[in-house]
Amino acid sequence: MRTFLDFERPIAELEGKIEELRHLADFDEINIVNEVSKLEKEADRLLRNAYSNLDPWQKVQVARHPDRPHCAHYIDRLIESFTPLAGDRSYGDDKAILGGLGRFRGYACVVLGTEKGAATQARVHHNFGMARPEGYRKAQRLMKLAERFRLPVLTFVDTTGAYPGVGAEERGQAEAIARSIETCLSLDTPIISVIIGEGGSGGAVALAAANTVLMLEHGIYSVISPEACSSILWRSTDEAKTAAQSLRLTAQDILEFGAIDEIVREPVGGAHRDPEQAIDAVGDAMQKALSALIGRESTWLRAHRADKFLAIGRVGA
Repeated sequence: MRTFLDFERPIAELEGKIEELRHLADFDEINIVNEVSKLEKEADRLLRNAYSNLDPWQKVQVARHPDRPHCAHYIDRLIESFTPLAGDRSYGDDKAILGGLGRFRGYACVVLGTEKGAATQARVHHNFGMARPEGYRKAQRLMKLAERFRLPVLTFVDTTGAYPGVGAEERGQAEAIARSIETCLSLDTPIISVIIGEGGSGGAVALAAANTVLMLEHGIYSVISPEACSSILWRSTDEAKTAAQSLRLTAQDILEFGAIDEIVREPVGGAHRDPEQAIDAVGDAMQKALSALIGRESTWLRAHRADKFLAIGRVGA
């Protein structure tokens, strides 16, 4: 059953009517093809209008949609012969970060990504996509493995941020994130990152300090979640919508700031309406980006990443 967001209620009502009419046609043999066709056209018009004028808070809702494809879906569809690798060889294995070896459209590669999980049990298993220090240390281990065997690194980012628990802080959360960013920036092989949903704070940057950063049209990327920002500034989460507006977290804003390189268009109605089409569009953009980086000297790759991130937010010539 399709899940509708608050601003999609008029569309939900129309699609509900369409289903009712189809049900009548199936069981009562009523010829209602013309009526269904009219309603479908109206629903499509409403859907296009709604998604062409999303405000930042609505973008947040779309980026968090429960049916939106997750990291595991991208790996299943885009990565052949994926072999998962686990553990940081120090503390344990963090289920919030998936990683391993595979082939992407003919290229052997290392794949990393944050996985939120879909159903409740899976979300708990993956800690809602919030990685602990061992997750970022696993990422460092796999990136260094990629460098050793001259393999490109592909990352899929979808997280509200790193896990803020006491245990994570005791095990060096900030240091693990910083080291992961450092590893990204110093790597001798190409890195391509995609913000497929939420890109939250340093927990996202730890996997997204890449040569090419792509972002889905309705994804979000910010230093803090709207709810957390609201709770700090207004002592309540009631102003999350206002915070979302002020944070400038949409893909269009982030492209303007220079923190990403390209926006990948989503199907009308968001990636959750046609996951396969959305994933294939990401795959095409990744293939194009990877083709441009394969064969580059390691010194060029490192300098390219450094120049790219040092330039973010720079004002004037």
